Amino acid sequence: MLAAMPGTQEQEAQRGGVLRGLLRGNAHCWALLAAGLLLRLWFLAHPMIPDDDTDVYAELARNLFHHGVYGLANDGVIDPTLIRLPGYPIFLGLILAVFDQGNFAAVLLVQIGFDLLGFWLIASFVRENAGERAGLVALALAALCPFTAAYAAQALTECLSIFAVSLALWSTGRVLRAQSAGRKDRPALFFAALAMALAMLLRPDGALLAAAVVISIVWYAGSEHRLREGLKTALVCLLLAIVPLAPWTARNWRTFHVVQPLAPRRVNNPGDYVTYGFYRWMGTWSVDIVSTGAFFWVNTGTMDVNDLPARAFDSPAQYAQTAALLTEYNATKSIPPELDAKFAALAAERIQDHPFLCRVWVPTLRVTDMLLRPRTETLDLDPVWWRFPPPWTQRMETAVLGLLNVALVVAGLVGLIRRRVPWAALPVVYLALRCALLSTIENSEPRYTLEMLPLLMACAACAIAGSTRPVRGPTKDAAGRLS
Repeated sequence: MLAAMPGTQEQEAQRGGVLRGLLRGNAHCWALLAAGLLLRLWFLAHPMIPDDDTDVYAELARNLFHHGVYGLANDGVIDPTLIRLPGYPIFLGLILAVFDQGNFAAVLLVQIGFDLLGFWLIASFVRENAGERAGLVALALAALCPFTAAYAAQALTECLSIFAVSLALWSTGRVLRAQSAGRKDRPALFFAALAMALAMLLRPDGALLAAAVVISIVWYAGSEHRLREGLKTALVCLLLAIVPLAPWTARNWRTFHVVQPLAPRRVNNPGDYVTYGFYRWMGTWSVDIVSTGAFFWVNTGTMDVNDLPARAFDSPAQYAQTAALLTEYNATKSIPPELDAKFAALAAERIQDHPFLCRVWVPTLRVTDMLLRPRTETLDLDPVWWRFPPPWTQRMETAVLGLLNVALVVAGLVGLIRRRVPWAALPVVYLALRCALLSTIENSEPRYTLEMLPLLMACAACAIAGSTRPVRGPTKDAAGRLS
């Protein structure tokens, strides 16, 4: 870790010793590390509102480690399930087995450690490929990012998923650099496969990271006339990554008789009833987390037609039709197949009458909202941020979070557009794939873009530091140091 910090040991030794050089030459790095740790400890002391998913993961971990069944209790009986991937429950179970059960403080402290290592990997990637100044900027952006810091202190998959992306960024950069030089970096290849496997064991959308890494390796190999070698490298990396999924896939086949290497999109077990028609209707107009909270979670409360935005209706007649369907739902707080079919028919009518709105405009708004919305959940602020609640402190917090988020996204895109990012295929492919996936979901939540932040931070650092790079690899300055 120290070897990756600005200022080589040889240079510092000439000034009076390696140890003194480390303490003096890396003061900025140590200060940023300390600041990053303090920020995460602050969120540990002031956590966000607990999420229901935490209870699900905790129960899965408890049942797996104490009863040998990966499942959820139903009327006193533990029923097997595949609605959640096993990565995070196993992580919880291992830590709680070392410490006492229910000691989530230990879990969160371990997550903070992973988060610290993650932003160090981001900075190392940038430093190795774009120069020391850009690396220091990347370290500052990652260490002081309140969005990732907040989720390090939350018992959810986000922290480890972000770490997986950071590990993939660092290791894939080394794989690509070695490939460009006509050699192999087997340790880096192993860590790239480990990052891919971790991402897929945590969340089903982790497969996007695997796709981005494989595509990047093949892309640069082809552009350097090493396509055969690149295909071999990508295949080995992919095979190593999917090996940990084999036991999970085999278990799902034995238990449910389905081929399910990941978790299902609708978080349902085979044979469970899913309101596909309702979700399809919601996908024709829903773009923000406010709508998600008011409508997505069926069977949990009433739905008010007055909470729908104007884009949810094409005419007064359709308004009345929608109101009637919601009234029918509110009578029982459920959507039986007959009602779901009515929502499906309404969705089909809207898509047929306004294909651009439903298939292009609304999905685009949805992704844009998730990318740019002030991340009010990190400080327990009103999600309807445009109302600006009365306390001036909340107004200030909302404005600061919104500006920080927009600035990070814009700076990252500027770095890509101005061709300042080394090995840009990896962030470009991953960001494109993730945006495409997010455009298809109905439950818009800003946290679904958190896995994009390590790549945006790296790109933003290159833009802010003003680094330049050749078409493919690292900057000439960085390449000289590496040689």
